Amino acid sequence: MYADHFGLRELPFGITPDTSFFFSSPRAQEALNTLLVAARNGEGFIKITGEVGTGKTLLCRKFMATLGDEFVTAYIPNPYLEPRTLMLALADELEITLEKDADQHQVLKSITHQLLELAGQGKRVLLCLDEAQAIPVETLEALRLLTNLETEKRKLLQIVLFGQPELDRKLELDSIRQLAQRITFHYHLGPLSRDDLDYYIAHRLRVAGFDGARLFTNGAITKLYAASGGVPRLVNILAHKALMLSFGQGKQQVGPGHVKAAARDTIATTSSRRWLWLAGVAGFAVAAVAGGLAVATAAGFTWTFVR
Repeated sequence: MYADHFGLRELPFGITPDTSFFFSSPRAQEALNTLLVAARNGEGFIKITGEVGTGKTLLCRKFMATLGDEFVTAYIPNPYLEPRTLMLALADELEITLEKDADQHQVLKSITHQLLELAGQGKRVLLCLDEAQAIPVETLEALRLLTNLETEKRKLLQIVLFGQPELDRKLELDSIRQLAQRITFHYHLGPLSRDDLDYYIAHRLRVAGFDGARLFTNGAITKLYAASGGVPRLVNILAHKALMLSFGQGKQQVGPGHVKAAARDTIATTSSRRWLWLAGVAGFAVAAVAGGLAVATAAGFTWTFVR
């Protein structure tokens, strides 16, 4: 791969949510601050929304890692579950041992007992649900009932919903209006600005071990912003491909042509999101990269793009 070529310890633009690469852009930091303030205030429901690829899962993991020892966290990445199955998942996260074939009443009773035990130890329990737009309506109602569990002082369980904008439309349903009314803290996570994207690229390269001069030219950053719209996941995919192409051509810097070629190979930047280069939806143009492929082949380099 290109890591050694550019003096990197690791690949800087993976799409897995690694908290060591968390970038405190103004919007991401505002969202994190909102989460921390709401959690420490003991609010029952907190909501974070954002378009696909804006960093909700990474924010969720950073948030849980930032909480102090007084918090016990439970994380459910795929909440497309019926109410009882969600209860079982929560019980598992709280390390509750259940009787075989326990019914929903017994599961809820065990969860309540564990929450009371933790509250007695001065602990706060916080449940984070990723991809919350997929939660069935009846399961959302079950979650609302869970937040009814409380002492005279505070809630026994706080719930944070991380979801795409479809979650907001679901919460507008009359059948779950009581839940919507209980969301007192919320934040919408937007894309990076052009300047933030420049800092974002530099930040991830620095975390990955790069200590040289500017690796992405100013023109490359401009093209990268135009093609990605500032969506971090798309930025990562395009930056990764552009670095691969630059390496394949034996270059020491990424220019606008590398980013443009990468964007042409990435459907999400062209046909789905209708951003720049709408005409170039094919793959990398053979004429544009033939020389790079020859260099890469001679070096034993394998071209592998992650979609």
